Amino acid sequence: MSKDKRPPRPLHTATVSRTEPVAPNMIRVILTGDGLRALPELTHTDHYVKFKFGDVTRTYTIRSFDREVNEMAIDFVIHGDEGLAGPWAARAQPGDEISFNGPGGKWRPNAQADAHLFVGDEAAIPAIAAALEALPDDAVARVFVEVASGAHHQPLRETSRTEITWVHRDEHKTPAGRPLGYGEALTLTVMRAAVPEGRVEAFVHGNADMIKPLRRYLFKQVGVPRDQVSISGYWRTGMNEDGWQSSKAEFNAAMEAED
Repeated sequence: MSKDKRPPRPLHTATVSRTEPVAPNMIRVILTGDGLRALPELTHTDHYVKFKFGDVTRTYTIRSFDREVNEMAIDFVIHGDEGLAGPWAARAQPGDEISFNGPGGKWRPNAQADAHLFVGDEAAIPAIAAALEALPDDAVARVFVEVASGAHHQPLRETSRTEITWVHRDEHKTPAGRPLGYGEALTLTVMRAAVPEGRVEAFVHGNADMIKPLRRYLFKQVGVPRDQVSISGYWRTGMNEDGWQSSKAEFNAAMEAED
């Protein structure tokens, strides 16, 4: 069946159980309800759902799903009153209902890799956190996460073989004093660090503007095989999800042509 003729994913309805603060700009919404019982087994760590806000959808990674207690956690980045999903999450109360399609997703860390590289901003933290929790205790993992400041750290699973580097946007500026854009400091930090030895598997997601230089770095300079890398832009500065999704194919095609 061609991509255009795929049947639409079923629409589910969930109910807000509670909310929990995760960081100054992020809130976790815990959902429950009979609609969750119909979800298939979630085998990937980048599973996502598409929430319905009227005729508009917004895509969010599933942070966790506990089938036994029938609860699904979704982390929302909050930008004040900007957008649709963030303000909804900030005001969500127990009993509120929301509909969604999904889940989608296709990636999970390969435990056979010699080392794992995780790179992302706030939008990628849920998937990175889920992947770290899925790794065996002896897995080698290097994690680079960009957040607004040191006050925005989140708990991530660590073992003796996990190295986590937090990149704070408020600490990085151009020589002229201009704050760096989303993903710029993260890109520089990753490219200055040593990539782990051996067969490296990489998960790199976040602002689309950091994807192009990191693709070139991983594929051309470091030589990581493409089938060992999951890399994509979750969003792009200056665009809402509708604008980004409508231009994403063209953006990706331009990167492929340059490569």
